[in-house]
Amino acid sequence: MSELKTRIWMTGALEWFALIEGEEIFLGKREVPVPLEEGDSWTNGYGDIFTVIDGNIISAGKTDPPEIY
Repeated sequence: MSELKTRIWMTGALEWFALIEGEEIFLGKREVPVPLEEGDSWTNGYGDIFTVIDGNIISAGKTDPPEIY
């Protein structure tokens, strides 16, 4: 992928956020693939599913949050 079009940033707590459709969205922590590439998908700790399509991070739905052991 040549360039990610979605604005993303990491906080001091190592949490990733993005500006998606004008809204600040929590992407996750370690579950976010770095570097982000076309076709990458992941689920954050709240069960929100994201994918990279045409250089944009999109919300692809919601599922049950992953179980933490």
